[in-house]
Amino acid sequence: MALTSKQRAYLGSLASSMDSIFQVGKASLTPEIVEALDAALEKRELIKVSVLKNCIDEPKMIAEAIAERTRSTVVKVIGKKMIFYRPNKKNPKIKLPE
Repeated sequence: MALTSKQRAYLGSLASSMDSIFQVGKASLTPEIVEALDAALEKRELIKVSVLKNCIDEPKMIAEAIAERTRSTVVKVIGKKMIFYRPNKKNPKIKLPE
């Protein structure tokens, strides 16, 4: 799903008050983390993930892998924080601006 800059800014502002619900650490992306992220996206639509200092992979590479595996969209990668969005197909909670 391609987001416009206005939609990215809107989702970024929604996520600014959120805490990271997952942390990617030394083991990087495990199937368990991907599964948990997928479930969280299904429930919340918008999530924030942080990368710990002991993780050797780059946050942008991790973000791309997460987006691909969860069929979500990377909203932003700022330092070691990543924001992902995937609308709920049955009951979308977040209304994006046009």
